[in-house]
Amino acid sequence: MQNRTRLAPRKDGFSFIPVKRTKTLLVSAYLEHRAKPKQVQVIAVVWREETVTYHCILHCQNNEKHISDGVCQIHEDHFGFPYGTADIMCPLPSQCDMPSHIAVTSVIFKDEYQLEFLEVKNKEEKTEFFSHNFTVCLSTMFNFNNILQLVQSLEMYRLLGVSKVVVYKTNCSTETQRILNYYTKKGILEVIPWSMSKFLNVSRGWLPQHGPGELHYFGQIPALNDCLYRNMYQSKYVALHDVDELILPQMVQSWIELLPILEKKYGPNKCYMFENNVFPNNVILPSLKSQSLSKQTHWRGVHGVNILAHLHQEPIRKENLYEKFKIIVNPRLVSSVSVHGVLKSHNMDGCAWVDRNIARMYHTRAQMQTHLTSDKLIYDGRLLNYSEPLIKAVSITLRESGIL
Repeated sequence: MQNRTRLAPRKDGFSFIPVKRTKTLLVSAYLEHRAKPKQVQVIAVVWREETVTYHCILHCQNNEKHISDGVCQIHEDHFGFPYGTADIMCPLPSQCDMPSHIAVTSVIFKDEYQLEFLEVKNKEEKTEFFSHNFTVCLSTMFNFNNILQLVQSLEMYRLLGVSKVVVYKTNCSTETQRILNYYTKKGILEVIPWSMSKFLNVSRGWLPQHGPGELHYFGQIPALNDCLYRNMYQSKYVALHDVDELILPQMVQSWIELLPILEKKYGPNKCYMFENNVFPNNVILPSLKSQSLSKQTHWRGVHGVNILAHLHQEPIRKENLYEKFKIIVNPRLVSSVSVHGVLKSHNMDGCAWVDRNIARMYHTRAQMQTHLTSDKLIYDGRLLNYSEPLIKAVSITLRESGIL
């Protein structure tokens, strides 16, 4: 095959590639070792009603190129938007078992002189000795200015045993960018520029009636799937949740201590689902242990929510008990994920609902049960067990990053 090739521009580490003469947008490409035989999995966003025949052009050893037919698998979770996440699976010919890059074209596109290639990642399969025990995937940061809660969450992750956090950022305030730069320099944070809104009319809501657009919530689902594959062979576990959510153990202090408990109780080859508990951020009630709040007076000029001031939760309603949970999972057991849980798995023995007395999720956000009066909220001071090291770490970050 004689043609010019061009790598996708990776300014700041990321770029999307439109497939010409289609409504398909390529996100990233990963070698899928678990497929027999091996394939390249291209994460994409597609117009769900469009039928396209894909060709995969593989850049192989000795600078050779080979073509295989791509098979498109659209994820079942799209929340009713016309665009959805998809995997374009590209089989590897016998003479190309380790491609370095891949391009995807449609059958009607013949101009081989304008191919744009994605790097194929995850070339090395690992089953042990990972760089990180825990990675947190935070997707779709847009118009973000909740600085204090961001810092508190990042420091809480560290206290829980997390060594890497990935943020998919569309845009944020100048002060938020300072915080992102601060943690990136420390090697804790990886920021992925997420410019989906330059290509599609993305929704700001999770359902079409909550926000018009072509794709769910700034492309949250393709971001989560990219994060899963990006960290598949870097991290023993990944946690998929939002910046205002914390999974807190109840009997131990860290995820490092928690996961052996979960594996022993529920089995090792599972995803673990954690109950969602809402702590309204518009309600401040006296704490039973308010002495720690006096140490936070110097944070008052910092924009955002102080999670230590919101220690009362909404009661759990039976009809909503199993909604809006989030997961921690071994990524090598998973093929695709959605916002709340696993869509497809690989040798996984299902998902386990974690007993709330072992661990549960603390979700500090706007009140959901808006009819509730403050006397109906339930006090939970578990977060205060982390308050002393948390206050110290947050204060140091705010000073060193120039926010204070």
